[in-house]
Amino acid sequence: MSEPGAGERTPALEVVGITKRFGAVRALHDVDMRLFAGEVIGLVGDNGAGKSTLVSVIAGSLKPDSGQILVDGVERSFDNAAQAREAGIETVFQYLSLVPTLDMAENVFLCREEYAFGAVGRRLRWMDKAAMRRRTAEGFTRLGLTLPPPTTKVTALSGGQRQAVAIARAVLWGSHIVVLDEPNAALGVKQTEIVLSFIERLRAHGIACIFISHNMQQVMRVSDRIVLLRLGEKVFDGPRAGTTATDLVAMMTGATTAGTA
Repeated sequence: MSEPGAGERTPALEVVGITKRFGAVRALHDVDMRLFAGEVIGLVGDNGAGKSTLVSVIAGSLKPDSGQILVDGVERSFDNAAQAREAGIETVFQYLSLVPTLDMAENVFLCREEYAFGAVGRRLRWMDKAAMRRRTAEGFTRLGLTLPPPTTKVTALSGGQRQAVAIARAVLWGSHIVVLDEPNAALGVKQTEIVLSFIERLRAHGIACIFISHNMQQVMRVSDRIVLLRLGEKVFDGPRAGTTATDLVAMMTGATTAGTA
């Protein structure tokens, strides 16, 4: 899947000239990236390449020194992660933000609870758990997820199922840009397959994804495009097709260089 021309459609997310320093350390320098709806970008680079800094800027938890962030063609400035989420950007980290003692529906509706009996129920905090569970099940079905019943406690889920719930929660609440930061780092083979298959299905729903991983095999499987950072600079931006894991490793280490495709 090659990147469309600038005149064809507006990127879901665009970062332009992002630069960030921490004292004398240059974490990012003039980084550009465009992400379109229904596209998965694999963001790769060695430790210290700037991936985490770029993700933090996109997620709203870190202010860049210079540069722009545009969501659906509109320039945005985030003071915190909540503002990024309001703009439709959700970040799912390796360590989940799910509450293990709650069931799946309660996690999906966390801080967005539905209440029975109108205003009276809201004042008395009578949650409409049946409605929340029904809507959760409908949402999972719509996204093509096969999971246990929404009444299942998160503690009973596998790591892959937990990550799928975290990603689904973001999508179900309107996030159309999802940043996945090493979502499979602590998972086994079967759990990883659940997450990778779900990422592949998100294309059909028009979700734009950034997938960060050190696992080149996983990156090559799910990505349409690959962006590679080295020492805070973007050194490659091109389609996955025609690019090999060996090519990426060589660019990460500086053994070879490449321009933007």
